[in-house]
Amino acid sequence: MDEAKRDTESPSELIDRKIAELADWRGATLARLRALVKEADPEIVEEWKWRGVPVWEHDGIICTGETYKSAVKMTFARGAALEDPAGLFNASLEGSTRRAIDFREGETINEEALKALIRAAVALNRPSRAKKK
Repeated sequence: MDEAKRDTESPSELIDRKIAELADWRGATLARLRALVKEADPEIVEEWKWRGVPVWEHDGIICTGETYKSAVKMTFARGAALEDPAGLFNASLEGSTRRAIDFREGETINEEALKALIRAAVALNRPSRAKKK
């Protein structure tokens, strides 16, 4: 992509471009995950970091959407601190901070459980009243 053009595009436009360029199951999966993030939290802010990674933020990073040859990885910045009653986390389980979900071709997304996890991540990022004083 032309560097000057990339500098003028918004993060949302860059994410749109990435989805279109993937043009396979990974693009469709990333688009669906993006939609679920926005459904879970309409106030989410989209960012574009680390040379091409979609990032969703609300009072800090909630999660990222990385694409690999065999998976679309949704990494939660503070995932280790989240309850995961549906057992969605299946990657980066050894870390003390992050947790991730690898989505592979043909897998079904547990949409309600994922949206609940996103909402919990947003709540975890919310500044506490003690911090505001």
